[in-house]
Amino acid sequence: MLLAYIDESGNTGDIDKGGSLTYTLGCVLIDSEDWPDSFNEMLAFRRRIRDTFGVPMRVELKASYLLRNAGPLRDLGLAPAQRSLIYRAHMRELHQLKAKAFGIVIDKRKGTAPPDDVFELAWTTLLQRLERASYYGNTPFMIFHDEGEDAQIRKLVRKARRYLTAGSMYGGGSLVNAAKRLIDDPVARRSDHSYLVQMADLVAYAAFRSTIAPGGSIAAVCPQNMWEQIGEAIRTETNRVKGGTPGIVVREA
Repeated sequence: MLLAYIDESGNTGDIDKGGSLTYTLGCVLIDSEDWPDSFNEMLAFRRRIRDTFGVPMRVELKASYLLRNAGPLRDLGLAPAQRSLIYRAHMRELHQLKAKAFGIVIDKRKGTAPPDDVFELAWTTLLQRLERASYYGNTPFMIFHDEGEDAQIRKLVRKARRYLTAGSMYGGGSLVNAAKRLIDDPVARRSDHSYLVQMADLVAYAAFRSTIAPGGSIAAVCPQNMWEQIGEAIRTETNRVKGGTPGIVVREA
């Protein structure tokens, strides 16, 4: 079974009213058979981060904290270069975890879609890709996501089990591929209690910055090419037919 860990970057709000330029979902996929070894590897990785940079094991590592030296990292006095090394190490660690990662970027710069539509477009696009991964892998899948919008996510996931459309790869029209291998309702997790949800947060922000280049201070921690550090763990099948940056699906709303 595929275990999909998902977190978001940005928000669904109107850019003119202070909303982010994109709403992005990051997904980390791990086969359930690999999970015990992957989790032990993740623990060993966090120990290395602790021993090298002094970051306690229980500290939540998410993009916003690394970018701004904020939250539980504030008192550690880590320089931008050190925080960038931590970020890059996480991206490279995905391969060691036997994980695959992809991102869904909803670009709001040209559109006028209301927040609910932006949210639904992002999650529907992600569910389409998960359904195809489960179909071609002939395996069920289960979703774990950061707490927040639980009811909305549950509604979309339940709908996907019954009815999920996807654009045809060849020609016009659309196909209906219900997510028949989807197991149970999505599971909400507190990100500070899940290393893999935290990893999905970092994947989401790297996907966003691969699409829209950061300014100088942000680039010192997460440059535009941070996505490339994921390397062999990028799930290139996600957008192989449509093209673009491997592993990143970009849609306008």
